[in-house]
Amino acid sequence: MLHINRLLRCLALPLALLAGTMVTGPATAQEVTLRIHHFLPPPSTTHKDFIAPWAAKVEAESQGRISIEIYPAMQLGGKPPQLFDQARDGVVDIVWTLPGYTAGRFPTMEVFELPFMAASAEATSQAAHAFYEKHAREEFKDIHPLMFHVHAPGSFHMRGKEVRNLEDLKGLKVRAPTRMTNIALKNLGATPVGMPVPAVPEALSKGVVEGALLPFEVTRPLKVHELTQSHTEIGGDRGLYTAVFLFAMNKARYESLPDDLRQVIDNNSGIPLAKQIGQVWDEAEAPGREAAAQLGDSFHTIEGEELARWQAATAPVVDAWMAEMKKSGKDGQALLDEARALVAGYSAQ
Repeated sequence: MLHINRLLRCLALPLALLAGTMVTGPATAQEVTLRIHHFLPPPSTTHKDFIAPWAAKVEAESQGRISIEIYPAMQLGGKPPQLFDQARDGVVDIVWTLPGYTAGRFPTMEVFELPFMAASAEATSQAAHAFYEKHAREEFKDIHPLMFHVHAPGSFHMRGKEVRNLEDLKGLKVRAPTRMTNIALKNLGATPVGMPVPAVPEALSKGVVEGALLPFEVTRPLKVHELTQSHTEIGGDRGLYTAVFLFAMNKARYESLPDDLRQVIDNNSGIPLAKQIGQVWDEAEAPGREAAAQLGDSFHTIEGEELARWQAATAPVVDAWMAEMKKSGKDGQALLDEARALVAGYSAQ
């Protein structure tokens, strides 16, 4: 009996050490599953050329400790304007959305949605994220932004109508994505109709709108090019409009990650990601335009004296935004000047 007790005591220490290893091992190699929610279909540039590759890269760099599930087309419920709050409230871990889908909620970042602000998506996306880091952190304090970006300057896609000048726009019902673009359309003489982009195909087919402001990039996955017959582009080095997008994470979820996994997320965030995704959006314009051209659609460009008329007609939109900034205690002129300088600076690189 004595020999048995000694044997049990000898085995106790190795077993205890083994048990300790079994307890602490998984804690050291913590595994995390993150759910990403967005509103576009899987064939979209957003899903196949941005979010899916981003998720794969994060999973690889975390050596499989981060697992990412992607839910496109609002598969987890709700509507596109609710995505920001889904990330804020922890309903999902990460979202891709437009701050502008909730009109007036994030007014400082609207500077990049002002008429004739946007250059290429690559340059303007970097400018937008740099601007956020300096001037808009307070607006987005309830979530953890991973990256801001924009799409390439948008164009008019019209059904049964052609837009060659301001007179052609008068009274036309045209979809726009954000508050600033709606106001710009009104100043141009159109009747703006605000709606998230997934609603555009049905709105066109039912005659709710006669056209839509969109980048060519998104027209193919939504089959907008099959519902429209003419397309009007904006000449010059600045587009009529773009929209600001937000790729953001629940703040508590981000802060709860182990340091090394949080570093993986950080390594795939910020201005370098904005530059990369801006390039993706710029490159996606040509295939979208070509799809419309193959259907025999007509194309028009606003340029020269006509472009100057459009710029003059939308100048009050900029003035109104600056007045709003002043009312909220911010220097709108200084913010506008810096945003323009950032766009110009990144465009020159």
